[in-house]
Amino acid sequence: MSLGRTFLDVRPLRTSPVFRRLLIGRTVSTLGGFMTMVTVMYQVWHMTHSSVWTGAVGLAQAVPMVGVSLFAGAWVDRTDRRRMYLTGTVGSAACSLLLAVQGFTGHVPVAVVLALVAVQTSFAALGAPAAGVFVPRLLPKDQVGAGLALQQVTGQAMMLVGPAVAGVVLGWWGIGVCYLLDTLSFGMSFYGAYGLPALPPEGERSRPGVHGVLDGLRFLVGHRVVRGALLTDLAACVLAMPTALFPLVNAERFGGNPRTLGLFLSALAVGGVTSTALSGPLTRLARPGPVMLCASATWGVMLALFGLTTSAWAGLGMLAVAGAADAVAVLSRTTIVQTHTPDALLGRVTAAETIVGQAGPQLGNLRAGVVAGWSSGATALVVGGALCVAAVSGVAVSTPELRDGTAGSRDGTATPLRGGGSGTAPDSGSAIAPDTGSATAPDAS
Repeated sequence: MSLGRTFLDVRPLRTSPVFRRLLIGRTVSTLGGFMTMVTVMYQVWHMTHSSVWTGAVGLAQAVPMVGVSLFAGAWVDRTDRRRMYLTGTVGSAACSLLLAVQGFTGHVPVAVVLALVAVQTSFAALGAPAAGVFVPRLLPKDQVGAGLALQQVTGQAMMLVGPAVAGVVLGWWGIGVCYLLDTLSFGMSFYGAYGLPALPPEGERSRPGVHGVLDGLRFLVGHRVVRGALLTDLAACVLAMPTALFPLVNAERFGGNPRTLGLFLSALAVGGVTSTALSGPLTRLARPGPVMLCASATWGVMLALFGLTTSAWAGLGMLAVAGAADAVAVLSRTTIVQTHTPDALLGRVTAAETIVGQAGPQLGNLRAGVVAGWSSGATALVVGGALCVAAVSGVAVSTPELRDGTAGSRDGTATPLRGGGSGTAPDSGSAIAPDTGSATAPDAS
């Protein structure tokens, strides 16, 4: 295998100018988003010195994300996805501008800050299902996995860079400037999507309201491979999410050293960035089902081994491998969802995928904390990792289409679970010159 084929597949950047523009805009906007995330936490803590209020920031984000996403998905499947995405972008930018105004003026109740965060998250939940259709509509099918990998690696890179930049800006210029920079970053996101053609749904449009939501849920329940992909990811998140256990395990095993605690999180991120950067062979292999199952099982095994180790360096190595496996699993899951969901349902299915990615890790951290309270941090890690492997094995046994790399195509017929081979872009219903976007900020799972 040539060295060039080992690294990230960059064909979408060469062949699709629109994708290139969208990726640049999304990357800049993601950087601004992570800056705002850090700034909100800093501001709320500075205003209240209360962990309850800082915890409420997560609640202000999670409730609108879950509540708005499914109905937004049904709406997206009835209208022009480009227009919906631009609406979400403008709304999010307006909220960032209001956050900047209150940051410069000061003396705003903390409840107002949380309300602005909740409204901004609602606009993000509106735009995410729309962005989820860009890659499969505007790239050849055999490049969809590569396009998603490019989005994932740039998002992970911004997850590493954004908080550091926020810390520098907060130290030098304060919270108002941080929010203002995020507002400006949305301009790049708007520019990236503005040149897209109209992207109405292909096929039958979604029914309005609850009926449209139920149609999407029926597809998720009935399509074995998409259902299996989401169940695998949910099992990995809920049964084995480790981050809530890091402070306890650090105190139990490594003397509570804060530098070790910080390295735990960094090891996961470094593993994720590295594996995505080296994902070329996996995206070209185009068998995301078996890859996802193997990666999810590896995630569970590594976290169980991390719970058993007493060596900090060995533990960091295991976490790096776990982070790499998680990134591969997320990339594979997204590829399955976006290449095997009919375009007319893609907004709703992407919305459900977003909810899994947002809610799963939160439930997983809650489970980990409860189990650790009954036993210990190490026990919670080992039990969670073992349950994850068992659940993934169960999905593999019960869903041979996912395990063997076969799935229903968008028209419902049985086809190999591969990236396609025609080399032509999917028919979008309009003349699309070379060009694309993504579901969420880096998946939290």
